[in-house]
Amino acid sequence: MNIILLLFLVLAICFLIRMPVSFAMLIASISYFVMSGRNMEQVLSVLTGNMYSNYTMLAAPLFIFMANVMNEGEITDKLFRFCNGLFGRMRGGTAQVNVAASLIFSGMTGSAIADASGIGLMEIEQMKKEGYDTEFSCALTAASATVGPIFPPSIPMVIYAMISGASIGKLFMGGMIPGLILSLLLGIYVAVISFKRKYPRGEQMAFKMFLRVTLEAFPALFTVILLLGGIYLGVVTPTEAGALSSAYAILISILIYHNLGPKKMWRIIKKSAANTATLALLAGSSMLFSYIISLEQVPRVIAAFVMGLTENKYIFLFIVNIVFLLLGCVLDVSTIQLVFVPMVLPLVNAFGIDLVHFGVVICLNMMIGLSTPPFGMLLFIVSGLGKAKISGVIREIIPMIAVMIALLFAITYIPDIVMWIPNNLM
Repeated sequence: MNIILLLFLVLAICFLIRMPVSFAMLIASISYFVMSGRNMEQVLSVLTGNMYSNYTMLAAPLFIFMANVMNEGEITDKLFRFCNGLFGRMRGGTAQVNVAASLIFSGMTGSAIADASGIGLMEIEQMKKEGYDTEFSCALTAASATVGPIFPPSIPMVIYAMISGASIGKLFMGGMIPGLILSLLLGIYVAVISFKRKYPRGEQMAFKMFLRVTLEAFPALFTVILLLGGIYLGVVTPTEAGALSSAYAILISILIYHNLGPKKMWRIIKKSAANTATLALLAGSSMLFSYIISLEQVPRVIAAFVMGLTENKYIFLFIVNIVFLLLGCVLDVSTIQLVFVPMVLPLVNAFGIDLVHFGVVICLNMMIGLSTPPFGMLLFIVSGLGKAKISGVIREIIPMIAVMIALLFAITYIPDIVMWIPNNLM
């Protein structure tokens, strides 16, 4: 037990000095093996064998590559104009466009941070230009970006599938209804605030212009249809769908939008390689850390403790949500997903909770953490993009966080919201 305490002490120190998660887990794990005198060679051979045989991991770099192609292909402006044609004429129309664009753009990136960093600046600048409060513009951009990893495709869900063994296809399906509901709830909140503060109406687009904008955006929108349709119809696996949609993204960027040359393609390859290397290091170090946790039977100790508190799965889910929401206030998503999720998975299985249902719940929980004070990463990103005071952004985002938490508990205790599509289509 003293050695396992050393493991967590080294990990805590690494976090306090702001060391990257992958290096923190790696250093803590090496410290454990040095102190315990265990055979590192045997452990590493087992772990590398498990890592290379885990085909689920192949999906993540393919989705990353697809997202980078879409970003470099400069299609965000076309998507933004399409959303503007749909919602622009409403009061607070540009704010509604912010929410709608995040839902559509999430299908291109599957990442809240990519959404906020990519189309986010465009959304914030346009809202500020039309007279929206800067802090509100930044807060809405952060809140709407959380839709990204809930609505498919989703890189955090791919990583969760790798950790838990849950079906990626079912996880993607399970995120569809919660993602749509979250967008709808944020849209209602925007409508109320826009009426109260008398925010302006957006651009009123003539039907001819809207038709043209829709036709321009359709090839990009079809990427999501191709990806999800292929998975749900059983034509391709999620990994194959990632490769197919990446190839399609390259084709439309070159042949239709004419904005992807050799220089950009080389930049995409380098960026995707760097992102994949970061993810591989995270995956490898988390596998090593999880191996130690399993070896020292930490999940069994946690299970015994929780079972001593309650044998009711609904109370267990409540405890997990509260703990993970609190963790989200101070830790980043990768730490929570790679360090803490594996610890509770044995309990999830013991209580008979569906891994797909739990995966969507925990993904939404982690995304709320990205926008939760004091250290939510999205808060810093959007305040930097909009040059806004972070205290003002926090004040504006708190009601939106309340809406997201309400949805979190709804999908926690009404599993059919998550499981209806997977149960009926697969």
